[in-house]
Amino acid sequence: MDYTQFFESALKALKSERRYRVFTDLERIAGEFPRAVWHTPQGKREITVWCSNDYLGMGQNPAVIAALADAARRYGAGAGGTRNISGNSHPIVELEAELSDLHGKEDALVFTSGYVSNQTGISTIAKLIPGCLILSDALNHNSMIEGVRQAGCEKAIFRHNDLSHLEELLIRAGDRPKLIVFESVYSMDGDVSPIGAICDLAERYGAMTYLDEVHAVGMYGPRGAGIAERDGVMERVDVIEGTLGKAFGVVGGYITGKRAMIDAVRSHAPGFIFTTALPPAICVAAATSVRHLKASSVEREGQQRQAARVKEALTGAGLPVMPTPTHIVPVMVGDAQACKAASDRLLERHGIYIQPINYPTVPRGTERLRITPTPLHDEARIAALRDALVETWGALDLPFATLRHAAE
Repeated sequence: MDYTQFFESALKALKSERRYRVFTDLERIAGEFPRAVWHTPQGKREITVWCSNDYLGMGQNPAVIAALADAARRYGAGAGGTRNISGNSHPIVELEAELSDLHGKEDALVFTSGYVSNQTGISTIAKLIPGCLILSDALNHNSMIEGVRQAGCEKAIFRHNDLSHLEELLIRAGDRPKLIVFESVYSMDGDVSPIGAICDLAERYGAMTYLDEVHAVGMYGPRGAGIAERDGVMERVDVIEGTLGKAFGVVGGYITGKRAMIDAVRSHAPGFIFTTALPPAICVAAATSVRHLKASSVEREGQQRQAARVKEALTGAGLPVMPTPTHIVPVMVGDAQACKAASDRLLERHGIYIQPINYPTVPRGTERLRITPTPLHDEARIAALRDALVETWGALDLPFATLRHAAE
């Protein structure tokens, strides 16, 4: 039997649906973000990255880089094992203390990625609650969906940010244990959940809350703890999950909450127990970034300022920018093939890298370019982005949001 045919068939299906993902070979340059080097078959070429999740440029912060390098020289490159078998380094313990302090919780637990912290955290918490019903927002990230699935519990999906539908499901559930899982910032549409109102419902109907703040930690709130901190409702959320790989600029994920819950997950979660721990140098770098953003609002203010300027520039040019209250700037295309073509043209003709966002990340017909301005994208780069997008939209005959060409 030719087993290769199965894999080739799967790839052919993806390509026919315009869902095949092509990874761009990039080389980040320390201290020069958002500049990067694109490795092409024809050689190297300098480009500007406009879609990074290193939202504040902390992956390029000199103090974070120095902390990582110094710690690697002090502790070595690896963790040495799982947390249970020689991998429970002092830096990871200190990082967890920083994170529990950040969110005002009793304890924290660090995982190897934000995906794993959701997948393992949700599934383990729900499994430990007898008869638990999971209520999950319809637009939750795949890591949360997988966590819900692996929990093996009964689930109910509420329409995105629909409080009436959530309340209806809570009433229908009665007195059984319930876990509401949702995000603060939804990264594809850039919208925000009504955290306080969801907490009101949770308290009224006896549910536990699990909030994913991965696209908000570092960027919102007086100390960068996220939207829940900004809105003054952080203490009302039972479990807050976050990542170290976006605004904090390193890698890893975590959950925070009551000490008993954290200890129970630590003791039962396969995705935590049976994997090598984060290396000490990574933990030192992450803790350095967390501490910096607790004290500094310069990066947050810079990001919000530049995101607003990008929105203004692109909207003024008649481009179909989806309105958002956050740092996410989606530009609607609405077709998978056109979205890929726009991305390719921006990169090849203009040296601007924006990855196309297609199904299944977003529904078919809502394909888009997702732009993430940082404090390091200056006015010249914003102007170049605007001009490149206008040229690309015109060349590919993509629809503008306004009849900007009618007067030209």
